[in-house]
Amino acid sequence: MSNRKNVLMICTDHWPGALLGCAGRRDIMTPTLDYLAGNGIRFENCYSECPVCIPARRTMMTGLTPKSHGDRVYSDRMEMPEVPTLAEVFRGNGYQTMAVGKLHVYPQRDRIGFEDVILAEEGRYELGAVDDYQIWLGEHGYLGQEFMHGMGNNTYYTRPWHLDEKAHPTNWVTMEMMHQIKRKDPTRPFFFFCSYQFPHPPLVPLPVYLDMYDEEEIEPPTGQDWLDDSRIFEAMCRPAGIYTEKEKRRARRAFFAQCTHIDYQIRLLIGTLRESNLLEDTILVFLSDHGDMLFDHNMVAKRCFYEEASCIPLILSGRPLAAYRGVVEKKLAGLRDVMPTLLQLCDLPIPESVEGIPLLSSKEHPYLYGEVSEGEKATRMIRWEQYKLIYYPCGNVVQLFDLGKDRAETHDCSGEDAYRGILEKMKGLLAENLYGKDLEWVENGSLKGFIPKNSVAEADYGLYNQRGYHWPTPQGYSNQGKDA
Repeated sequence: MSNRKNVLMICTDHWPGALLGCAGRRDIMTPTLDYLAGNGIRFENCYSECPVCIPARRTMMTGLTPKSHGDRVYSDRMEMPEVPTLAEVFRGNGYQTMAVGKLHVYPQRDRIGFEDVILAEEGRYELGAVDDYQIWLGEHGYLGQEFMHGMGNNTYYTRPWHLDEKAHPTNWVTMEMMHQIKRKDPTRPFFFFCSYQFPHPPLVPLPVYLDMYDEEEIEPPTGQDWLDDSRIFEAMCRPAGIYTEKEKRRARRAFFAQCTHIDYQIRLLIGTLRESNLLEDTILVFLSDHGDMLFDHNMVAKRCFYEEASCIPLILSGRPLAAYRGVVEKKLAGLRDVMPTLLQLCDLPIPESVEGIPLLSSKEHPYLYGEVSEGEKATRMIRWEQYKLIYYPCGNVVQLFDLGKDRAETHDCSGEDAYRGILEKMKGLLAENLYGKDLEWVENGSLKGFIPKNSVAEADYGLYNQRGYHWPTPQGYSNQGKDA
C-alpha cells in the first residue's frame, strides 16, 4: 500500500476570492471553507490570468499562461495543448485519477489525462456529447428537464430549483464524487477532481439555501469614482444595464445561496473521506476558475480584471498542511501555479513545460500579467506589489489602483502625481508582455491603443445561450451564443 498523500481538488465556477467569511465578508455563510482556511493556508492574491472559463481551466490543468496554451478569448473547439496535464502527471506516477463534474474542454469526452471522467457539462449539445448528468436525469424520471426552470446560463434572473434536491447539479456532483471516494483503489493514492458548475448562472438555488438569506442583509454592490461615459465603460457595463435594482438584489441573494450550498456539500465530501479512513492523508484544495462582478462597478460576470472577477479563492488544507494552519499568504499567485504546487507537495516531478511556480517554496512572481478578450473589450493587466494596472486599448484607457489602500478599487490613481513613477513602471511591464496583434497598441515605446469605431450593440435572440427542453437531443445544432 502506498503512503503517498492523496489530493481532493474542489473547483467552482464564478466564485470571487473575497466572497468568503474568512476573507472578511460578514454577509455570506461559508463555514466549511472558513474552517479549511483556518486550518490550512489561504492565498489572498491569487489571480485568474484569463478570467473566462475555458482559458482559465486550460491554465489550471497545464500550468501554462494563455499566451502558451493559445486561448485568451473562449475557444470552445480548441483542443488541449500537447503538454503533460496535471492529471497525466499524477496518473503517470501511480495515482488513481478521477474527475467528476465540469471540465470544459474539447472534445467534451477528452479525459485530459484522468483515468475516467463523470461529466456534467451544462447541456452543451452543440459540442456533440450528452453528459453523464443528463443520462442520470433520464434514468431517474427527469428526462430533458434540467433547464425547465427557464433561467439562462449567462443571465442573472433567478428562481428556485424546480426538481427534487437530489437532481440539483450540485447535489449530483457531490454524490458521484462520494461514490468514487468509496470506490478508491486501496493499492494506490488518488488525485480526485470535483468540479461544480455553480455559482455560475443559472441562478436556481435550492429553496432551503435561498431562505438562509435576506436581501437587506447582503452588502450592496461596490461603487467607484472612475466610471464615465467613455466607449469602453459603456461596453463593459452594458450587460448589467438590463437589470432593475430589484433584479440585482435578487440575483445577489441567489448567488450567495448557491455558494453556501456548495460549502455545505463539501462537508459531505470530507465526511466520506473521514469514514473511509482517507482524510488523514488527503490534501484538500479549493479554488475557482475566475470570479464574478455581480454588479459591482455596474458590471456583471467575468472577462475583466477588477478584483471581483479576477481574484480567486485558493485554499490548501487538510492534515498534510498542518504546518500552515491559519496562514494567510500574500505572495502573488495564479492558476498556472496550482499544478506545480500540488506536484511538489506530493513529491512528484514538475514537467519542464510548466510556467508556474510551487507556491509553498521560496519562489515568487515579480509581477503577474493577465490578458482577456480581443477587439473592443480587450483588457490587459499588470499586478505588481500592492498595485494593479488595468489597460483597455479601446480608447487607450489606463487605470491604476492602490490595493493596499483601496482593495475595492473605488478610486483610480493613474492621474495623481504621487503615483507617476509607479504608473510608468507598470505601463512598461505591460508593454513588454504584449505580443501578436497587441503590439499595434504601442508606438515609439508608448501605449497608444486604438480609436473605437462607431457600432450598435447587436441583439442576441438566443438570450445568451438560453437552454430549453432537452429531449430528444437536437440534430445539427449550432452554437449561436457566447460563453456557454
